[in-house]
Amino acid sequence: MITRAIETLFHEKMQDHKVVILTGPRQVGKTTFLKNYFDTKNASWFNADEADIREILSNHNTTYIKQIIGNNKIMIIDEAQRVENIGILLKIIHDQLTDVKVVVTGSSSFEMANTINEPLTGRKWELNMYPISAVELIRHNGLIDEKRLLAHRLIYGSYPDVVNNPGAEREILQELSESYLYRDMLTWHDIKKPQVLEKLVQALAFQIGNEISYHELGQLTGLNHETVQRYMDLLQKAFILFQLPSFNRNLRNELKKSKKVYFYDLGIRNSVIKNFNPINLRNDKGALWENYLIIERMKQKSYHRLFSNDYFWRTHAQQEIDYIEEYNGILHAYEFKWNKHKKIKFSKSFQNAYPDSERKGITLDNYLDFLNKDTLSTTQEEE
Repeated sequence: MITRAIETLFHEKMQDHKVVILTGPRQVGKTTFLKNYFDTKNASWFNADEADIREILSNHNTTYIKQIIGNNKIMIIDEAQRVENIGILLKIIHDQLTDVKVVVTGSSSFEMANTINEPLTGRKWELNMYPISAVELIRHNGLIDEKRLLAHRLIYGSYPDVVNNPGAEREILQELSESYLYRDMLTWHDIKKPQVLEKLVQALAFQIGNEISYHELGQLTGLNHETVQRYMDLLQKAFILFQLPSFNRNLRNELKKSKKVYFYDLGIRNSVIKNFNPINLRNDKGALWENYLIIERMKQKSYHRLFSNDYFWRTHAQQEIDYIEEYNGILHAYEFKWNKHKKIKFSKSFQNAYPDSERKGITLDNYLDFLNKDTLSTTQEEE
């Protein structure tokens, strides 16, 4: 059993009466985590993937809800976004059953189902759970073994089933990408041609770490500009990929509205393009390394409630910086290099425009320091 880093934060949010919402991709370990956490506690469990459970939870009568919970003081609803008007149900339980603590999971952002945010304003804590992080794996396997497995992680990612079943990675990832990846999107939204959605995801998989163009993506997929934007938004809410905006402030030739795209898990990304070649035979190793570092950094910030504004930087003259974090009024700029012998240079234009910025190169020699939460010192509290 791999100890998950979110446990400390989750325990903290269990101490008050607010609803705890645990979101993240399907098959990422949310249910396993909760079953382990509540192993010795009396809790009422409801799996909303089952039709009869959804019907039971659609009854918002307070007396009826008390009956189905019984004497338990903890109510857990798995895949709660599948319950119609789940936000109203949770509001009723929160407001009327003040001795019951509710925990719900969702395999996509609840915004996708448009069912939860407004009813639960001021009544919820929302936590994100990701595929197993590098820090979690190091704690479980040890530093030496996990560093040896780094190239493996860049190819196969870190979904729990993938990590726990060496030798079966390709088969597991194929099942994940074909059976679970688009399930919520196809359930809630009128996507008449799923194969076009798959084609879009494949096109994006080939462009990780690069600026994306909705116009070019539309030409590749046959979708119009607005549909590409809508699908991109849904793919983010389904925890398949995320976008990084461009930073611009001082220079006239800085890119203003560009975005780069990354995947939440590299195993899924490589499965989408059907490429599991080892790292030394790949021409996308730099992009994989960049994606890996950014998502691993994101996991650490999320689990430790550390906040920053995140960007990339590029000018029309093709000067660029891979990744920028802004917190405490300071810009922290990072360049990522898989080849540690390759010299890292920061654009003179950037240094002149932002002289107070901090700049650092990240390579195989120091990447673990970059993934350490203590390297990001902001301690903002959640609003």
